[in-house]
Amino acid sequence: MVIEIGMNNMNGDQISVRRVVLDVLKPLQPNALEFARQVSGAAKGCQVKVRVVEVDSQTESLMVEISGNFVPVDDVITMIRDSGATVHSIDEVEAVNHESTQD
Repeated sequence: MVIEIGMNNMNGDQISVRRVVLDVLKPLQPNALEFARQVSGAAKGCQVKVRVVEVDSQTESLMVEISGNFVPVDDVITMIRDSGATVHSIDEVEAVNHESTQD
């Protein structure tokens, strides 16, 4: 899954993601606190909220919410995959269109 962020739309306007909620399945280790720290490292300047939804004998299901002026979604998803976790879905997205000022 690749998400294009900070791209221009057809009008040449700059689009940025301000908030994203990811449904993540991860192994029990690292724990949720350490996982949130790792996500924060990939999303510098953003607020990270991790909620444990379900736990079984080997995995945890998490809802990961990241918000800020510019959420580096691709960097976050790469970090999640590199940690051995999987992004099941992108459940919510808030984006801003920074209109270009063409005369």
